[in-house]
Amino acid sequence: MPFKENKGVRFYTFESLSTNGLMHAILTRRGGVSPEPWDSLNVGGSVGDERPRVIENRLRTFDALERKPHSMFDVWQVHSADVVIANAPHNFTPPEFKADAMITNNPEVTLFMRFADCTPILLFDPIKNAIGIVHAGWVGTLKGVVVKAVEALTAAYGSRPADILAAIGPSIGPDHYEIGQDVINRVRETFNGKANDLLVNYGDHVHLNLWEANRLSLAQAGVRQIENSGLCTACHPEDWYSHRAQKGKTGRFGALIALNK
Repeated sequence: MPFKENKGVRFYTFESLSTNGLMHAILTRRGGVSPEPWDSLNVGGSVGDERPRVIENRLRTFDALERKPHSMFDVWQVHSADVVIANAPHNFTPPEFKADAMITNNPEVTLFMRFADCTPILLFDPIKNAIGIVHAGWVGTLKGVVVKAVEALTAAYGSRPADILAAIGPSIGPDHYEIGQDVINRVRETFNGKANDLLVNYGDHVHLNLWEANRLSLAQAGVRQIENSGLCTACHPEDWYSHRAQKGKTGRFGALIALNK
């Protein structure tokens, strides 16, 4: 089963990434200490929740996944296509870099990001023993952030895209993601003839399929092994935070990936 639970913390894992050499998880919102509207495992520090609760939730997350809290490396997520190489942890302190993708080959580092509709994408090269994590909303998706992450793995560690395993996590599904004409135009400019595969008509409204957009970007970058959770955050509020479904008054769930020693 993709869902697991340890010490009261419920999380999702990918079959393709289930190997002894890797720790990974997409945390649900269950198992934390935050009250409504952030209930309960909110790991986002900028959504109105009190910092001591956020810290406790992060500590519970790392404990459940058997990673040291001070192994964490995170970034200030800004809907960019920038990639940071995490050579060492930054000791549970506030993020130093603005970026939306991180890579590392250091087993002492746990890559950590926060989500509430945007797409978490995990990357693992089992040949070069390197990993990455990507935060891809519509802006980052159209900027090609996941492609930049694959290119960074290639440049930094000699990864071959064909060797990389990619996993697309829970995020807002096409049934809930209506977009306006400006975004429609940008999708058409970015994906050209493939745009019609990403734009879904629901009556008079057009919706965007972020899963397929990022799958297509990965495939165009040369990645051949791609697993998609197919889980919509807006459809399953019992497990996921959704910025759109909950009208901005919500928390952030975590996604983590780390190499085992």
